[in-house]
Amino acid sequence: MTMPDEEPVWLDDAAGPVVRPYAVTGGRAKPANSFNVVALVLSTRSAPPSEVGIAPEQAKIIHLCQRPLALAEVAAHLSLPLGTVRVLLDGLIAQGFVQVNDPRQAATLPDDSVFEALINGLRQL
Repeated sequence: MTMPDEEPVWLDDAAGPVVRPYAVTGGRAKPANSFNVVALVLSTRSAPPSEVGIAPEQAKIIHLCQRPLALAEVAAHLSLPLGTVRVLLDGLIAQGFVQVNDPRQAATLPDDSVFEALINGLRQL
C-alpha cells in the first residue's frame, strides 16, 4: 500500500508504457478474418506516407512484411497479441497494403506414397 505522498513503485521498468489492444485497433475487437498463425503476410506496396491515415502499428506491419512473414512473427515483432494484429491486418487488406496467404490444407498435399516413390527413385540413381 502506498501513502498519498509516495511515488508508486513499478516492478517492471522494461515493460514500457501499457496500451490496451482496443486503443491500438480503434475500438475494434474482432477481426473479420480468422487468419492461421502460420499464414504468410506480405506487403503489396511500400510503406505509405503518414498522412494516409495508417496507424503507426499498421505502418510497421507494412515495413516488416516487405518479405513474407508468418502472422505469429509479425505479432512477436510488434509485441502485440495475435488478435490485435489480425484486426490491424483487416484494415490493411481492405486498403490493399498487404495480402495474407493461409497455408495449404493437408488435403491438397500429395499422398505419402508419392514422396516414398520419389525417395525410392532417388535412391536407385
